[in-house]
Amino acid sequence: MPDPHRSGCPINLTLEVLGDRWSLIVIRDVMFGNRRHFRELLQNSEEGIASNILADRLKKLVGKGLLSRADDPTHKQKGIYSLTEMSIDLVPLFAEMGAWGRKHLPVSEDLAIRAELLEQGGRSLWQDFMAELRALHLGVPMPADTPSALARLTEAYLEVRARMDAAKGS
Repeated sequence: MPDPHRSGCPINLTLEVLGDRWSLIVIRDVMFGNRRHFRELLQNSEEGIASNILADRLKKLVGKGLLSRADDPTHKQKGIYSLTEMSIDLVPLFAEMGAWGRKHLPVSEDLAIRAELLEQGGRSLWQDFMAELRALHLGVPMPADTPSALARLTEAYLEVRARMDAAKGS
């Protein structure tokens, strides 16, 4: 049986898993927005993902081992999506992509603040964030002295949004 991959190059293989238009966006929304349900991902999508595309990407990401899906105990037809170790390992990639985007592209201040903080915080912040994601999604106990990176990133985003909204209103 022929190899289903174009090549064994690690960049090619990564792109075969993550290289479509929506996969990284869905993982980003679970990772940074803590959106765990289909409806949250659909309704809060900055990019306006269509429901059929979201359903397809969630199925593919679960199939590739980047997300897991568990039944929601509060509703039999709902699922709760969680990051896996494989997707948590993408934090450095997201940080580097955000830094590259901030450097070369016309980003919006509110959506770039988390990338800026990840860039400034470096590997130390990335490791804290990854530990917190492991606690939230995998149930791994977080070291007691680890500050909440997710709270820091979320607070910075909300502060910038509030300032931008206030400036619009004046």
